[in-house]
Amino acid sequence: MEPVVQAAADLSPWALFVQADIVIKIVMFGLLAASVWSWAIIFERTRRLKTINAQAKSFEDWFWKADSLDALYEPASKAKHPSARMFVAGMNEWRRSLGKGRIDREGVRARLTSILGVAIAREIDDLGDRLNVLATIGAVAPFVGLFGTVWGIMRSFTGIAASQNTTLAVVAPGIAEALFATAIGLFAAIPAVIGYNRLLHGLGRLEARLSSFGEEFHGLLSRQLDGMEDR
Repeated sequence: MEPVVQAAADLSPWALFVQADIVIKIVMFGLLAASVWSWAIIFERTRRLKTINAQAKSFEDWFWKADSLDALYEPASKAKHPSARMFVAGMNEWRRSLGKGRIDREGVRARLTSILGVAIAREIDDLGDRLNVLATIGAVAPFVGLFGTVWGIMRSFTGIAASQNTTLAVVAPGIAEALFATAIGLFAAIPAVIGYNRLLHGLGRLEARLSSFGEEFHGLLSRQLDGMEDR
């Protein structure tokens, strides 16, 4: 009698997905969608941070070359980047404070400090809005993949018990499907964690830059305030 030769199981990624149980397919699809979402956030926020840093440098150069703060106010009010919005917020408070009659120097300084701080916090909060998504994907994706792995292994053991066959040809496809779910979970999680840390670092540097500019702007207004006569 000729020996029976079993065809080798197809263990390619596509075959593993097609052959997988519906639960594992849902897990895999969800993890792939999370990976695409995280990459979209990483690319969009990286591009936006790069653009904002370039705009901040350009605005700071423009700020120090301007003849007066009032001359800079009108074009800055039309700009759409954090440095310009922070400058406009400070100038609005400056103008309101000087229009009240008697000048309370310490009060003006305190309000300017508060306004600039709030403006910076608002801008950083807006830019960091989607970073929590990356943090969530990085933390949860491995466990979702692990769930798919556990489910796949349980399904494999059930199949072994039903067939009473423990040969590698029977066991391998189910185990491979299960491990593939974990691999996709790591594929989604690792870039999300790296992207989160890099973007968080970029946000920290931008916040430091805006804070430095805010202190310089505040110092300039404070010196002008000292040169004014009491009303």
